[in-house]
Amino acid sequence: MSPEGAVPPARPDRNLALEMVRVTEYAALAAARRVGQGDKIAADQAAVDAMRLMLDTVHMDGTVVIGEGEKDEAPMLYNGERIGDGSSPEVDIAVDPLEGTDLAATGAPRALAVIALSARGTMFDPGPCVYMEKIATSPEFADLLDLDRPLAETLGLIAERKGTGVEDVTVVMLDRPRHAEAVAAVREAGGRIRFIPHGDVSAGLIAATAGSPVDLLWGIGGTPEGVITAAAIKCLGGQLLGRMWPRDEGERRAALDAGYDLEEIVDVDRLVSGDDVFFAATGVTDGDLLDGVHYTATGATTESLVTRTRSGTMRKIQATHDRAKLREITGSRAG
Repeated sequence: MSPEGAVPPARPDRNLALEMVRVTEYAALAAARRVGQGDKIAADQAAVDAMRLMLDTVHMDGTVVIGEGEKDEAPMLYNGERIGDGSSPEVDIAVDPLEGTDLAATGAPRALAVIALSARGTMFDPGPCVYMEKIATSPEFADLLDLDRPLAETLGLIAERKGTGVEDVTVVMLDRPRHAEAVAAVREAGGRIRFIPHGDVSAGLIAATAGSPVDLLWGIGGTPEGVITAAAIKCLGGQLLGRMWPRDEGERRAALDAGYDLEEIVDVDRLVSGDDVFFAATGVTDGDLLDGVHYTATGATTESLVTRTRSGTMRKIQATHDRAKLREITGSRAG
């Protein structure tokens, strides 16, 4: 019980949903001017600068839990940074201003600007563990996930639920040498694989969307991306399971010394707890999930999505941005 006369902390409300979309729109518009130019660092920096500019105007007292690394390692939106105007509510923030920097640099599909938000103290901090093994799917198959079960068996259960053969089950995964054993297992079982070079947040969202051509996300990918994806999937009603995957003995020891249980399997409620969770994304390049930024003679168009746990809905927002507004974000490059 709160002390007599104390004002309880404000809870994130639905007005933050549109604010989050504005944040990702700014980041996407800034990054899009660098698409295809071969400089992923410049594209990422443009997205970070635009995202920070917009975040500073949002009515919230935010702390970055998932960001670009420690302050002394990255002049970006770093872990522990305070953002917002300092007013209530108090929230945790996870950001990836440009998810798929290589995708943007080469003009490839599925680059996104993404952000997730939850009440203070509810977002999982992965500490020293950069990677996690993860599996994700839509509400239809959420109860079938198990990281300890052979992947081929899970594909069989999904096929049975679908009323099809395993050959009609599609797994999306990063194209990495570390996945060779899983690739062989899926193919031996008769399943399909959709490889992606980068961008497992967008892949996770596709797998978690009912009616998608992708049934399952599996793979060893970034832990920060796992937390961000979990926020979105929690809003959509699907499931993501993850387990820390230390890259070497030093990282394993650091995690154990910090108190992490490396055998623990975490789900969306562990990765992002509480009932006030928001996720927003704006396309930078065209993809399965969202159209990218398209420039016109008078400005630009964007496509975004926003989800919130309390409403349980996923809204797509198409917006037009005039030339004057673009100049505020990208300077003379918008002219």
